[in-house]
Amino acid sequence: MILSILKNYKLHASHILLLTMLILFPFFGNAQNDTEIFFMNISTTADSLEVSNFRNISNNPGYDSQPSFFDNDKLLYAGTKNGQTDIYQFSLDLRTKKRINLPTSGGEYSPQKIPNKNSIAAVRLDTTGLQRLYAYEYNFPMYGASTLLLPETEVAYFAFHDEKKIVASVLGGNQLNLVIANLETKEVTPYIENSGRSIHNVPNSNSVSYTLVNEDKNHEIYVLNIDEDGESYFVCQLPIGIQDHCWLSDTKLLLGSGSKLHVYDLFEKPQEWKEVADLSNFNISEITRITVSPDGKKLALVAEINQ
Repeated sequence: MILSILKNYKLHASHILLLTMLILFPFFGNAQNDTEIFFMNISTTADSLEVSNFRNISNNPGYDSQPSFFDNDKLLYAGTKNGQTDIYQFSLDLRTKKRINLPTSGGEYSPQKIPNKNSIAAVRLDTTGLQRLYAYEYNFPMYGASTLLLPETEVAYFAFHDEKKIVASVLGGNQLNLVIANLETKEVTPYIENSGRSIHNVPNSNSVSYTLVNEDKNHEIYVLNIDEDGESYFVCQLPIGIQDHCWLSDTKLLLGSGSKLHVYDLFEKPQEWKEVADLSNFNISEITRITVSPDGKKLALVAEINQ
């Protein structure tokens, strides 16, 4: 559905940032804000998003971020304890937490379930500075053991197109560049420069969304059609200062800004970001990463607690 909406919005060179930008993400620098992972049940109406069962599931000093749903009950995220960042899984029903990866000297980030497999992929940053994408076993007796997926590629952020292909932002000097990588053949195809960190599968489609930075240094969302023509289609611009988005459905985008949630509906006129929920009553602010469960009934986000 989404591609039929976007066919008239081709990717043009004018949308690409020509100036080098400084990329700020968890792999650069040691100073990070204390962030927490918050979970809530959601239900949507035409004009609002109702929130219930709101709770802090990381509840941990330090950096907790980059949530993604393993399934409708289990949430993955990168969590820091005693200065070490690992992959954690939180069971929403049992309210229990466990570490996925075996201990390493480096740190693990950006965990995601590998489609059609009972394993998890994550980015590891070693103490030597080596940064690579690994797969982590989810079943015993090999639980937590890791396998290198792309030996020569410095993956920073990624999304699975399927179990064989990923769309990823990789390190390229002091910027990120978007590539399409085949995990079986190890072939990595450059796609476009100056990409962002927010990459997501579009529900009920074979497409992946990603962000680029425009001439005004604002992030724009595009949808990449890998299987059909390999072209990208412009969707919309994120609000100023916002880097993250996710899909609430195949025609609705969702983001957090400050303490508020906003939706962009591809079918609604005028097409603009509309506030649908204010979470300030929960004493949070500075929402960044955000993700919706496969069934569309649960939401996890990263935010700071107001002091």
